[in-house]
Amino acid sequence: MRLLSLSVVGAAALSLAGCPKPSAPTEDAGTAAISPPDAALAQPGPATFTLRYTLADAGTESIPVVGEEEGRPIVEPTSALELRSSRSLRNYRVRLFDESDRALVSDDTAEESSDGVLYRISLPTPLKSGHGYVLVIDAQTGTSMTDAQGREIADIRMPFQVSGEKEKPPPPPAKKRRSR
Repeated sequence: MRLLSLSVVGAAALSLAGCPKPSAPTEDAGTAAISPPDAALAQPGPATFTLRYTLADAGTESIPVVGEEEGRPIVEPTSALELRSSRSLRNYRVRLFDESDRALVSDDTAEESSDGVLYRISLPTPLKSGHGYVLVIDAQTGTSMTDAQGREIADIRMPFQVSGEKEKPPPPPAKKRRSR
């Protein structure tokens, strides 16, 4: 009896081991692979921007991107800003404005790649303590800038304020009196 039960168990094991594993269905040469409908419609998200500034010790620090109604982030005095976009841009310009809405003079460079734009702003003098500034990204010509896929991007305003006491303007030079 024992021999019979061992042979039954052995035969069952051999029959299971000999069975081929179920195979995955293969594509017929006449049919094309069908991708899920979402994959065809999936596009990269909208462009995002990050703004950094150079610290006195040559390190860099991020400037949070907030709306003007939410207050201005405080930064240390700097003369170098770096703007990065997550997408390539078309028809754009970048300007830095002071509190009087005057564009600041700067030496700018832009590096464009398929990964986005790296825009560097070098100012001849550091930003003034206590003063507010706004970095504006808008259309160079026409009404809108676009990303590499042709999607319109709304104008962007990145306000910030330099830490410290507000610098007072220097007094006007004293006039020399003429004696007669």
